[in-house]
Amino acid sequence: MFTHVTQAKYIDDYRVWLSFNDGAAGEVNLESELSGELFEPLKDQRFFRTFQLEGHTLAWSNGADFAPEFLREQIVGTE
Repeated sequence: MFTHVTQAKYIDDYRVWLSFNDGAAGEVNLESELSGELFEPLKDQRFFRTFQLEGHTLAWSNGADFAPEFLREQIVGTE
């Protein structure tokens, strides 16, 4: 099955609650993943909060995104 994000809600700092098409849901903390040219701007929390669901994953206007499979592996807890 192709993994994709179905819902995303900002929590705080660099944490986002996500749900996936396989029924998994939980919190992801992306703070440690914000390095490199595309991800460096996301360290500004105001910009981080501007994510949208695009192409079945979290994406930002500067072209940064995370593979949905990676996000699925990062879930802390499930609902």
